[in-house]
Amino acid sequence: MTESINAPVTVLPMDRYNQELIKNLHPADWVNPEPAPRYDMVVIGGGTAGLVTSAGAGLFGAKVALIEKHLLGGDCTNVGCVPSKTMIRSARVVADMQYAQEFGISTPEHINIDFPAVMERLRRIRAEISPNDSAERFHHEFGVDVFFGDARFSSADTVEVARKTLRFKKAAIATGSSPSIPSIPGLDSVGYLTNETVFSLSDKPNRLAVIGGGYIGCELAQTFQRLGTSVFILQKGSRLLTREDKSAAEIIQKVFVREGIQLILEANIQRIERHSG
Repeated sequence: MTESINAPVTVLPMDRYNQELIKNLHPADWVNPEPAPRYDMVVIGGGTAGLVTSAGAGLFGAKVALIEKHLLGGDCTNVGCVPSKTMIRSARVVADMQYAQEFGISTPEHINIDFPAVMERLRRIRAEISPNDSAERFHHEFGVDVFFGDARFSSADTVEVARKTLRFKKAAIATGSSPSIPSIPGLDSVGYLTNETVFSLSDKPNRLAVIGGGYIGCELAQTFQRLGTSVFILQKGSRLLTREDKSAAEIIQKVFVREGIQLILEANIQRIERHSG
């Protein structure tokens, strides 16, 4: 007997593009298949690593089950590479216009940035790409049995998902990562964005504090600054991008200062409070 997964998945805002995204990556009417007697491989997690593993094994003739509890595509499609680079492209257009005069090209003195339109474009492109990671594609093209639900190992060679037992020879755990929320007093009370929620914005924030000067924080900071938000970065260390080459990081810092991003280095955040005005 098959089982339909009825637990709704929400991606804000629930416009037509995000509804199309969900339709491909966690369809509400999806019916988990009857498990095969034994799978050559069970893959837990439908992000980039899980999808590549499933497709590769399936193409070589293995009987594969793929389990995902949220959206197929993982970080890259939903909250990482695709939305961030789409948004960065819009921000780069703004920067190109601002520096166009250096190349002998005149542009309007005032550049009108329609932030809601920028975010709508992001959602549209993400939805257009989503069929590549869809449950239908992986089932029909690669022969993968796709299951939606929480996975739990019940023995050395079985895993439970949505009240079904899957037997396997090998298991690949590709569950990815999640944002690390710093333990800062007051943070929960004021609300915050992470890389998993920032791309759900429809309205431009007037000011944005970015905690952390790693590559994700830096690319988001520059993108929002170019799109008209006043941005400052709070970095614990003495420079940005501490895992990268020092000379490269120094170039980035100079560019950020030139573009108006406020850098607060060696920051010791003791508390966060909300103030009106």
